[in-house]
Amino acid sequence: MARSARQSKILELISTKEIETQDELARELKNADFDITQATISRDIKELGLTKILSSSGKYKYTFVGSDDQAISNKYISIFKEGVISVKSAMNLVVLKTMKGMGTGICGFVDKLNLTDLMGAVCGDDTVMLIFPTSIVANDVVLTLNDILK
Repeated sequence: MARSARQSKILELISTKEIETQDELARELKNADFDITQATISRDIKELGLTKILSSSGKYKYTFVGSDDQAISNKYISIFKEGVISVKSAMNLVVLKTMKGMGTGICGFVDKLNLTDLMGAVCGDDTVMLIFPTSIVANDVVLTLNDILK
């Protein structure tokens, strides 16, 4: 669980901050109460398939770059399986309860699934809410996400 939680936190950090170096990433993770080494960070970066791109501020930052036709890596599926507690629908909404601190990482994974008719996604620390046009579509998505969890 620790590795999945740490990697989910890495995905959250690089999506919300411009992390330029492994040292910066280590500092941010330590601030979030993760006890890590440089070797662990290097391994996580490789496993998650992170790369550096030039940001709008002119600095290089870590990011996940994927194409629409790229298969979702087994690492993201593992994080999803270990981090999601439940998937339920409420009318046209799908609510995913996650382990504490994993909402953002799980939401990022769901975005990469390119779910049909997804109108929007909102995430918190331990919850992801997906908005669909109808309850029928939402119920189909619940089945799809629960299949991934199996």
